[in-house]
Amino acid sequence: MTGFRLAMSGTASGVTVVATDGPGGRFGQTVSAMCSVSADPPLVLICLHGRSPANAAIAANGVFCVNVLATQHDHVADTFAGRPWAGKDRWDFSCGHWGEAPSGSPRISGAIASFDCSVDQVIEAGTHMMYIGRVQVVEAAPGTPLIYLGGAYWRPETFEPSAFADYPEARPQHLASRKASR
Repeated sequence: MTGFRLAMSGTASGVTVVATDGPGGRFGQTVSAMCSVSADPPLVLICLHGRSPANAAIAANGVFCVNVLATQHDHVADTFAGRPWAGKDRWDFSCGHWGEAPSGSPRISGAIASFDCSVDQVIEAGTHMMYIGRVQVVEAAPGTPLIYLGGAYWRPETFEPSAFADYPEARPQHLASRKASR
């Protein structure tokens, strides 16, 4: 493993499945490279390897839905990463319960969030295609997000922030405001 890949394996990321449907066909791909770009207008960024068949489908359909997976979706993440569980095929939508976002793109039941997007921009960068999606519809639900780190799936865990004897009242702002409101 190169130094870059080794260092990146220590970077935790949320796990998503980007899915599309339309004249270019129905397709989904597991993606860990997803982030917010802007709140006004609402934009998200996803990155897909240039060899992914999802690129042709997204280009033809002009829409995609980013499904933020919960811990119960580990098998879905594997399936759309090309590592299906026994009895399933790669990129097989029968691995989960899917509905339809307003764009027609597949949206998985029980997702932490889904961002139904139209393609705003496409940028080629190295081995990947970067898509900036203009978010049309957002759905969010409670749950425990699926995290990918070091080649394995994880779930988040809260912990007490650092404390310093010389500064006993020092706390992150979001925690200090919670304590003051009690």
